[in-house]
Amino acid sequence: MSHFFMPTKKKVLFLCSANSARSLMGEAILRHLSADQFEVFSAGKEPDRPQALALQALEAHGVNTSGLASKSIEALAEHYFDTVFILCEKALQACHHWKGGCGQLFYWDISDPRLHGQLDAYEHTFNDIYQRLSLWLLIEARDDIRR
Repeated sequence: MSHFFMPTKKKVLFLCSANSARSLMGEAILRHLSADQFEVFSAGKEPDRPQALALQALEAHGVNTSGLASKSIEALAEHYFDTVFILCEKALQACHHWKGGCGQLFYWDISDPRLHGQLDAYEHTFNDIYQRLSLWLLIEARDDIRR
């Protein structure tokens, strides 16, 4: 009888200031693109309610938004993540005090769509995050083949 090795999913965290738009979008997009490979989380320094326009932009692209909720970075402070994506300057500053650990850290300073308050700003943010994650997934796949 053969046994199949089931690798554990890599843990990925998206951080931004309010965890109401950018980081929630990152969480939802990565789940949409590759939920079978990653356990995905998001959090913020000062969590606020999810932005309706962020959810609308995700849903317009067929991305599931069920279960998305804003969380505090403190709730995940003791966890280790294989990859952490920091999506704004405020979150970058907050991470200096973060007790959690990570394998790789990416800083993507993505413009806050809440400042514009219009759907097209959220669409732009969606496209920005989607394109970056698509490229990152290609690199991850290449690196996994080399291991």
